[in-house]
Amino acid sequence: MSPLREVITARIGAEGPMPLSEYMALCLMHPEHGYYTTRDPLGAKGDFTTAPEISQMFGELIGLTLAQAWLDQGAPKPFTLAELGPGRGTLMADILRATRAVPGFHAALSVHLVETSATLRDVQAETLAHWNVTWHEGVEDLPDAPLFLVANEFFDALPVRQVERAEAEMWRERSVGLQEGALTLGLSEASPLPALDHRLEDSRPGDVVEFSPPAQAVAASIGAKIKARGGAAVIVDYGDWRSLGDTFQALQAHEPVNPFTDPGMADLTAHVDFEALALAAPCAHSRLTPQGVFLERLGITQRAQALAKGMSGEALTQHTAAHRRLTHPQEMGTLFKAMALYPEGAAPPPGFEA
Repeated sequence: MSPLREVITARIGAEGPMPLSEYMALCLMHPEHGYYTTRDPLGAKGDFTTAPEISQMFGELIGLTLAQAWLDQGAPKPFTLAELGPGRGTLMADILRATRAVPGFHAALSVHLVETSATLRDVQAETLAHWNVTWHEGVEDLPDAPLFLVANEFFDALPVRQVERAEAEMWRERSVGLQEGALTLGLSEASPLPALDHRLEDSRPGDVVEFSPPAQAVAASIGAKIKARGGAAVIVDYGDWRSLGDTFQALQAHEPVNPFTDPGMADLTAHVDFEALALAAPCAHSRLTPQGVFLERLGITQRAQALAKGMSGEALTQHTAAHRRLTHPQEMGTLFKAMALYPEGAAPPPGFEA
């Protein structure tokens, strides 16, 4: 039995079943045994690979999008350049490299990373060794300044509540309990849930709806900063405009596994409800855009062709495959979506439509 399994089993034994959201939070962020607090989960030796690790083009294009949004808003200075859940720091490194020729951009920025994992902070510090980086525990700790922010595969790892539609206007919440010593899902008694009143119109008894209060709180905080001081946020993740169905999953060594077998040993995620983020943020939001469309609008094919001119053999093969993986509808191009937050009355960042 894993150490975290013992912790969770003891808590359920003492307090009864816990909501799935609480189980997810413990598995990912327990201070001693949580998934993100004990390892670097990225890459071939980890459990998953993100877009910045696939190709430098992803970060370059997002960097130029943020830089153009900064220019379009009058090049405010100083400003905060921030990333949520920065992984190994690869995305931020690519953003900074791609924007070094933008007049005044680097002179005006300060780099801020929201990261709770001490293990990943060490990796980020090494990747960004030439930059003065400030780390934060949460979005609310970011400076009071114009905010230009990216969140790539951040929101999918925030805990979700799962509820099943019951009869009438009632819901049953999914919770994790014990059955013959095994962790298993169960259902609460049916009760009303005012936070989901707007989902009564498009759900039927038996349907599963997921929602994430922590994700909505983060979006609200980002949006409030952008409303007050200006800026833009680019959010990229897998999900859709409105959540419907069970998308909770666990990944280990790039393969799906049972999320209840070894708590703390696998990455737990759920698809992002972008509508909920947009409604929580008190600023303007763009249309939800497939990642492939977003990157093509920014010129990824032209960038790929330019980079390919200096390549041959295996390097060229890998480069071509990376371009396809980021943009093709059968790869990440459709599953992943992008959305921007920006001030009311301003133009959306390049790659997005209002």
